[in-house]
Amino acid sequence: MKKISPSLTLLALAINAFAIGSTEFISVGLMPMIVNTFNISLSQAGLTVSLYALGVTVGAPLLTILTGTWNRKTLMVSIMGLFILGNLLSAFAPTFLLLLVGRVLASLAHGIFMSISTVIAADVVRPEKRASAIALMFTGLTVATVIGVPLGTFIGQHSNWHMSFVFIVVIGLIGLIATSILVPKGLPIPGKINLSGLARIFTNKSILMSLFITAFGYGGTFAAYTYLTPILEGTFRFSASTVVIILVAYGVMVAIGNSLGGHLANKNILPALQKMFAALALSLLFLFISASLASQALGLIATLLLGLFAFMNVPGLQLYVVQLAEKFTPKDITLVSAFNIAAFNVGITLGSFVGGQISKGSCVVFTPLGGIIIILLAMFLIRLAQKDQASKL
Repeated sequence: MKKISPSLTLLALAINAFAIGSTEFISVGLMPMIVNTFNISLSQAGLTVSLYALGVTVGAPLLTILTGTWNRKTLMVSIMGLFILGNLLSAFAPTFLLLLVGRVLASLAHGIFMSISTVIAADVVRPEKRASAIALMFTGLTVATVIGVPLGTFIGQHSNWHMSFVFIVVIGLIGLIATSILVPKGLPIPGKINLSGLARIFTNKSILMSLFITAFGYGGTFAAYTYLTPILEGTFRFSASTVVIILVAYGVMVAIGNSLGGHLANKNILPALQKMFAALALSLLFLFISASLASQALGLIATLLLGLFAFMNVPGLQLYVVQLAEKFTPKDITLVSAFNIAAFNVGITLGSFVGGQISKGSCVVFTPLGGIIIILLAMFLIRLAQKDQASKL
């Protein structure tokens, strides 16, 4: 049998990552339409983001543990099947409750995919190429932010939001076919995961603190980002078609920020993360000021700055927790990575919940302030981690 090229396997993973990245934030662009369809409040519609994140939080570690003995290709095919099923249910959901059920099913697929796809990417290439392979796989998520979410929003605006989920189903089907053909059968199987690793992870102060830093540092953005479309349309008075263009520009800034963040975090991770969080907090403050003034020009600049700094911290947060796992619990690196993925999504849940409560209790304009408070918690924890490191030198 002809050996499958690693580049083709990485392409299949990137296609799946594009589908999964598109569905994660698609409801951000569709929020006003979902509100109108089901006659619900904006904070209720925010559940399409927060419950999705909660599903990833549970799905990443739990399904990683339960599927440790599965053939990797069989598991990947099953993951994409579950992903397609969840988005089909969302696409044709007659009630808001069923829409949420569909979102949760898709989120479970998301969690386990992110847990194992990086391992597969690393397994199919030579050791010296592993970092590049993982980065290539993650380009699917970046492209989803730049193209998938705005395109899905555009489709929803020019037909209806149901068709946006149909679009994602089609991408998922392409990913499923690519997985069936391009992912090799003989990939290493981790085997049954030793649950004693849970005790090692959650009794280690440094790793536990890093998970909280991930949750707060990543999640603060979502207090405002979850409600970005209502802010752009309702507060800044941008037209729906203009919002799509702004979301594309926002995605481009995210891609730039991710690249810069990876470069900045190569050395002295904690000081770099502290600076990134400070810049993110300032960008949220600028968004609040711009929204308070209802200035379109300032609002556009604030949105682009938010895109630049929103996810700049992701490479550093991932690298930091892996380094801690290599140092303190080398047997549990995969499980620690799964919990860090869970922590990212705890942050999304927290941020979108805080934003929803603020929008319900006062006004959506104030959501960036909630994000700032969450990010300040992350900065405080980084300071504690730095002091802990210094005391051990």
